[in-house]
Amino acid sequence: MFTITSYTVELVKDPFKILTGQRYEFLLDIEVEEDDDMYSESGLYIRVIYNVEEDKSGLLKYEVYEKTTQLYLDFELEDDEVASVAAFCKEHVHEGNE
Repeated sequence: MFTITSYTVELVKDPFKILTGQRYEFLLDIEVEEDDDMYSESGLYIRVIYNVEEDKSGLLKYEVYEKTTQLYLDFELEDDEVASVAAFCKEHVHEGNE
């Protein structure tokens, strides 16, 4: 498991109105314990695309990156971690409109 230490959220602009709902990009800085397979001395962040529609909202995709190298890491989050990220995004998505 990891801890979210800081984050940013932005509304993704859709000038051509191709996408349904509103999409938000979250960058979540995370702290991972050293004994975790995902651990990196360089630090990690998760890039999340979160979609909000009238009747539903949720994660569309996420990617894990190493902070200092910006290298994409091919890690699958566990179900409880995905649920934790989704709950965090749901709680903070309104900040993307400020």
